[in-house]
Amino acid sequence: MEAEKKKVMMVAIDESDCSHYALQWALEYLRDTISDSHLVIFTALPLLDFSYIYASTFGAAHPDLITSMQENQKKVAVSLLEKAKDMCAKRGIVAETMSEIGDPKEAICEAVEKLKTKLLVIGSHGRGAIQRAFLGSVSNYCVHNAKCPVLVVKKPV
Repeated sequence: MEAEKKKVMMVAIDESDCSHYALQWALEYLRDTISDSHLVIFTALPLLDFSYIYASTFGAAHPDLITSMQENQKKVAVSLLEKAKDMCAKRGIVAETMSEIGDPKEAICEAVEKLKTKLLVIGSHGRGAIQRAFLGSVSNYCVHNAKCPVLVVKKPV
């Protein structure tokens, strides 16, 4: 008889306090659900915009500068995921980490689908209607496009 496969639960994080609060909240209030699940901590590395480099260097961006920026971005992501993994470990929870490159809202939804995630937990930046209109909302996008239930955790003010 094949062992029962655990359901996947994902917490999407970025560098914001809101996403760290969402992870802490999930670890505290969804502990039983997390214990019975395969927890994935996910972060998306936004595509770097090099257009300003090309414009300021008259169309000849230095390859070392681009490589350096990409490596720095990866280091930040690894550090972010390690911190999140440590938060889980302090509560006796083993978490897998995962990162993808791309538009965060799309990368999160693609990862949800790829992993057959049963619950996505994501923080809310608490932006007002005007900021959301101009900047967009990752959590709002995920609520409407993820192929699983989405729990949006708002940090108290």
